[in-house]
Amino acid sequence: MKQIKYPLDQLMRIKKKRFDQAVQVLEEKTRKLKKEQEKLRRLEKERNEVRKHKAEKIKQFNEEFDMGTTSEKIKQKKIYLEVVGEKLAQKEKIVTDQKKVVQAVLKEFDLAKADMIQKKKDVEKLEIHKKQWQKEIKYFYEKEMEKEHDELGSSRYVVRKIKKNH
Repeated sequence: MKQIKYPLDQLMRIKKKRFDQAVQVLEEKTRKLKKEQEKLRRLEKERNEVRKHKAEKIKQFNEEFDMGTTSEKIKQKKIYLEVVGEKLAQKEKIVTDQKKVVQAVLKEFDLAKADMIQKKKDVEKLEIHKKQWQKEIKYFYEKEMEKEHDELGSSRYVVRKIKKNH
């Protein structure tokens, strides 16, 4: 049987190439997501340290206030607590903004994953189609061979019959 080329071979190569590209995009989005999540964890840690520092200073301020202190020290502590509060607010905003970035990257990751899955399905469909096509070609070839053998057999029979009659 001569080798018959699969008619959708070029399409299959294109689909496989697109699938490979989708896998690469997904890997890139995974790296980007991990990087942004790590950045978020780092920023949350910094924010928590500032939050802890503020809580410690409030506790210290209350202890000093209970013991009795001068009004000048109270004013200094209040100003310091306001500065720490502002710093905490800035850290909270940075963390909130980073959470938004992580959500956006997560959306990109999900889209890339869905795209990769769809392209994988396309490739698998074509591979299944190719197998079915090969089975059909093989069946058609076998039928043609049977037909040819039948014709050869009947030709031989006719030739023998003619020889026998002469």
